[in-house]
Amino acid sequence: MADRIKVLIVDDHQVVRRGLRTFLEVQDDIEVVGEAADGAEGVARAEELRPDVVLMDVKMPGADGIDALRKLRELDNRARVLIVTSFTEQRTVVPALRAGAAGYVYKDVDPDALAGAIRSVHAGHILLQPEVAGALLSQDEVNSGQGRGGSLTDREREVLGLIADGRSNREIARALVLSEKTVKTHVSNILMKLDLADRTQAALWAVRHGVTG
Repeated sequence: MADRIKVLIVDDHQVVRRGLRTFLEVQDDIEVVGEAADGAEGVARAEELRPDVVLMDVKMPGADGIDALRKLRELDNRARVLIVTSFTEQRTVVPALRAGAAGYVYKDVDPDALAGAIRSVHAGHILLQPEVAGALLSQDEVNSGQGRGGSLTDREREVLGLIADGRSNREIARALVLSEKTVKTHVSNILMKLDLADRTQAALWAVRHGVTG
């Protein structure tokens, strides 16, 4: 099927990779296109296979998940990275999200929930647990946009609220009856005005400042 979501699994434990593959092989719209045992191999395979979504462990020998995330960003690889981790501590998950992950799930996730998470990040959504969302932006990052919310137009605030709700550009365009190109322009203006780096920071800024869709 041409519209299947192509997934790459990156984890140093073969049993975990096998388990994730087993979960996903029964999904009609998801195809596991490859596996890798560490971050460096994961980057190489992502460049070779061009998956839509990468399931990435955080802690791996050699190049870990965070190193791999940074390298994928440097290479401008368009795969969405979903962290699959057994670690619940903020100090483990937050750096991965800052490095560009689209969200995270735990390794004991229900199979249907895992498939749903893959579909969600593939659609452009951001998956954040409340306990981690509050810690993702450092105080300096929060303060960088503290007094700048007033410079947003009403339309930009609407777009920002929908970003905070996890909506993709396409969904925002549909909700506000705009073109996707116009939505992209609004998103760029929001990031510039608030001095934020990406949609994840914008979503967190919105949550911290009470801007909702």
